[in-house]
Amino acid sequence: MFASPLDLLKKHIAMILLTGAIVALAVFLLTILMPRDYRADAQVLIISKTRYGVDPYTTVKSAERVGENIVQVIKTNDFYQKVVANPGYKLDTTRFTNVTERIKRKRWHNTVDASVIYGTGVLNVSAYHRNPEQATQFAAATAQTLVEKGWEYVGGDVIMKVVNDPIVTRWPVRPNVLVNTVAGFFVGLVIAGVWAMHQRRHLLS
Repeated sequence: MFASPLDLLKKHIAMILLTGAIVALAVFLLTILMPRDYRADAQVLIISKTRYGVDPYTTVKSAERVGENIVQVIKTNDFYQKVVANPGYKLDTTRFTNVTERIKRKRWHNTVDASVIYGTGVLNVSAYHRNPEQATQFAAATAQTLVEKGWEYVGGDVIMKVVNDPIVTRWPVRPNVLVNTVAGFFVGLVIAGVWAMHQRRHLLS
């Protein structure tokens, strides 16, 4: 009598766990050998000019909608040009030069990011770079460019102010070694489990 799928998995548990561990180790080694990025975060407050009779809740919601638009604007080539043209920062732009427009935009997308902190009217600006100082410089330049040029994208009824200067992470955050390793372990488990079930079907045929 053939074993049930659960019994079969229990029978091969050692092999399944070993496969998971091997795949996790391989992913871990591959991840630590890959170039890794630090992240710097700055916060920008979006202030909508209050009209008479408008309650604070509506004002914050208006700021959030503006923030959602800015999140998309930051990814554009026009905004990139404004950031790198800002004379107050020492930005290493070599990875954006002598490449196609498609590659340049992809690299810019991977360098800067932004997200709205809902309920606050605050926009979190993040920048990624292998050099922590460059991550800080890109985050600072992006935030300051929003303050100086953001009105071009959202109109004159909005004021932006940097409320937190960039702080860089102590350790690289991308790619994430822990997440990748754990994911690799579970992928290994699935591969070994599928193999065991395939062997069972082969015996039944």
